[in-house]
Amino acid sequence: MRAPAHGVELEYETFGARDDPVLLLIAGYAMQLIFWDVELCAMLADRGLFVIRFDNRDCGLSTHLGDQSYPVLQAMADRLAGREPPPAPYSVVDMANDAFAVLDAEEVESAHVMGASMGGMIAQVMAIERPERLRSLISVMSSTGEPEYGQGTPSTLAALLGPPPTDRAQYVEHLLRIARAAGTKTHADDARTRARASTAFDRAFSPAGSSRQFAALSSASGRADDLRSLRVPTLVVHGAQDTLVGPSGGERTAALVPGARLLVLDEAGHDLPVVVWPRLVDAIAQLVSSVERERQAAG
Repeated sequence: MRAPAHGVELEYETFGARDDPVLLLIAGYAMQLIFWDVELCAMLADRGLFVIRFDNRDCGLSTHLGDQSYPVLQAMADRLAGREPPPAPYSVVDMANDAFAVLDAEEVESAHVMGASMGGMIAQVMAIERPERLRSLISVMSSTGEPEYGQGTPSTLAALLGPPPTDRAQYVEHLLRIARAAGTKTHADDARTRARASTAFDRAFSPAGSSRQFAALSSASGRADDLRSLRVPTLVVHGAQDTLVGPSGGERTAALVPGARLLVLDEAGHDLPVVVWPRLVDAIAQLVSSVERERQAAG
């Protein structure tokens, strides 16, 4: 299915019954909708949720904005030197508006919204910009945009920003290196990572698109003041083993948003290994149930 959005189209898929409360899933940097495993989406649907997963712009089967890459390394060097980097082709706010367009395509007035990593940034911006459209916010392995929180380790950042892959085999090994550096150490599953990477490459491969997404996330401003004034029921989820967005990113998010609950997954890094799914699904279902009860009581 396709959702039109401000000159682009977003590819999306759904699970469950349309008359159930809606849960919109937003993937992270360079991650396609398949990041949200079918089995995880089915578990959420079985708990009474209508689940929507979609490809962000410049990723997967959604619109790609050309073959011209953004100069990521130059932009990083410019920032370190105090120079103005090349302008980002679009912003996280634009990507948040894309997500709203997916809801519009399904005629959804308000939804529970869960984003992972960069997707968590997008979800936070959605809650800040249009809080009336979010029944709840679930921010997963993300941060507030403040540079002193959620810092990644140098070795993990090096794995992420290493030489870009140019073919299928290199792409699979690239994602495997990132998973080994940033993901769970106690429940690593190389075979699953390789299978997902292979599927992702065959579905769509766009290094230029990934560079433009990186420009959007790296140019985003901090959200601390806005998060302090947020009045959206919030669950913050973070892996204790995360070395890409350190756990302090989740801790800071939960500390800023009034009434937010923090769920730390000891078995997870910058990923959602199968072992954490039951606990994650339970936490989401509890949040949704509480919010929906309050909405019904309020009439």
